[in-house]
Amino acid sequence: MLKSGARKLFNEKRLALSIQERVKLDDLLLIQLQKVELPFITFLMSYWPMEQNHEPNTHLFSDFIEFQNLNLILCYPKTDFSSLQMQAVQTDDDTRFSKNEYNIYEPQHGDAVNSSAMDMIFIPLLSFDKKGFRVGYGKGFYDRYLKGCRKDCLKIGFSYFEPVDEIDDRSEFDVPLDLCVTPTTVYAF
Repeated sequence: MLKSGARKLFNEKRLALSIQERVKLDDLLLIQLQKVELPFITFLMSYWPMEQNHEPNTHLFSDFIEFQNLNLILCYPKTDFSSLQMQAVQTDDDTRFSKNEYNIYEPQHGDAVNSSAMDMIFIPLLSFDKKGFRVGYGKGFYDRYLKGCRKDCLKIGFSYFEPVDEIDDRSEFDVPLDLCVTPTTVYAF
């Protein structure tokens, strides 16, 4: 399947889900995540789910990771659309978030954390394949960011749907996931 076809198909499938269906699916994703034996995490970069895109509720998942790792430092991405670069910004309970020009919530303030410090990153996706390659929104922010991360940084995606067999038009710059959590299982790559 080509990225463009997967992007269109799975965006339509997610948008067709009711709020009740998504709440149930988010609970099932959390149950699957809880089954994974995860290493100790100091730095986690999550992302604020875009409601208009019916993204999985990553707040549930980061809360669980925080419960397991009491000194967790939670970061969120801040993007620069002119340079197509992204950085992780450390947050706390007082951090305010605001929408950027693309309706993505980002922290208004906070210290930047070097990508090499990240232990785990939640990566948005629309679809993924059986080899761990994902289809995102097409700007390549995460693939560029992940190049600076350590090899042992755990890259996790969340999908309401099962994988496609293969993304046919992967590029040499695409970085695969380590795990993708679905409502029925956790795929390890």
